[in-house]
Amino acid sequence: MGNIIKSLFGKKEMEAEMGAATVEAVLEAAPQAAESAAAGPIHVSDETFEQLVLNSPLPVLVDFWAPWCGPCRMIAPVVEDLAAKYAGRAVIAKINTDENPEVPTDLGIMGIPTLIIFQDGEEVDRVVGFAPGHTLEGKLKALVG
Repeated sequence: MGNIIKSLFGKKEMEAEMGAATVEAVLEAAPQAAESAAAGPIHVSDETFEQLVLNSPLPVLVDFWAPWCGPCRMIAPVVEDLAAKYAGRAVIAKINTDENPEVPTDLGIMGIPTLIIFQDGEEVDRVVGFAPGHTLEGKLKALVG
């Protein structure tokens, strides 16, 4: 019983240590984030959001989603296509709102999917719910040309 309690309470500390190591790895990889977007959207978390999204030199479209969300699954291929099409000109990112509740709460996200475009660390546009690809592409095109 003591080992179970110890492992439960120790788990949080272990996750914090592992989280710090993961953040360090992501921060080291941050300069390559735009290049890796060619393979698809980058995945950000509460811990990496500031570095990968707010500090990005490129415009960033962030898809706030959850695995159980039907409209989120519908828009996923659109987000994947945008990541390929705008590689090197914009960063396309995804954040799972179930696993990362802090950023969505801070941004006042009340429903998903929500897609927010950031430029120079500031929100410049927001789409709530499913949107066709041409709508999202038009918003990105206005920023990157």
